[in-house]
Amino acid sequence: SASKASGDLLCQAYWRTYSLPVRIVRPSNNYGPRQFPEKLIPKTILRALNNLPIPVYGDGSQERDWLYVEDFSRGVETIILRGRDGEAYNLPGLNPKTNLQVIRDILTLLGKPHSLITFVPDRPGHDKRYAMRGDKVLGLGWKPQTPWIDGLRKTIEWYKANEWWWRPLLGDEFFTKDTPWGGTR
Repeated sequence: SASKASGDLLCQAYWRTYSLPVRIVRPSNNYGPRQFPEKLIPKTILRALNNLPIPVYGDGSQERDWLYVEDFSRGVETIILRGRDGEAYNLPGLNPKTNLQVIRDILTLLGKPHSLITFVPDRPGHDKRYAMRGDKVLGLGWKPQTPWIDGLRKTIEWYKANEWWWRPLLGDEFFTKDTPWGGTR
């Protein structure tokens, strides 16, 4: 978070000092095809497809706002075409979900038992909630178009159809039933 904020300030300094045309984009949590398998949604999909335990930090009540990757791309395009130089734009998904809700939705769409959920100790300093307003970008006429379940269904179908892509990214320990984390955090 600190490095992202520093990057914003550096870009704004170049805008003010050198008139470098910059537009800062701050998206909420993206999801969709080709997301690296260590992230919550793909990790949950891949572990569920292999009937492995799904780790949930703490009680799973941490809330994130989810933005489908195609909606993110359309948001960036809107900012490029209609935004103003030197401005920062939040891109919200308008889809707040707890981590536990996300995992349950994935298991339901896959027809997998919710008993795969395994609660593990929470991470130190884990953010309880991550969401934002997007008044500026909404004012430019953009808004997310992909309903949560539709985006999640497309994401699941992509991972099911593209094992050739994700399998080489994972070590054998990912598929071990001995540890709920499968060797990655």
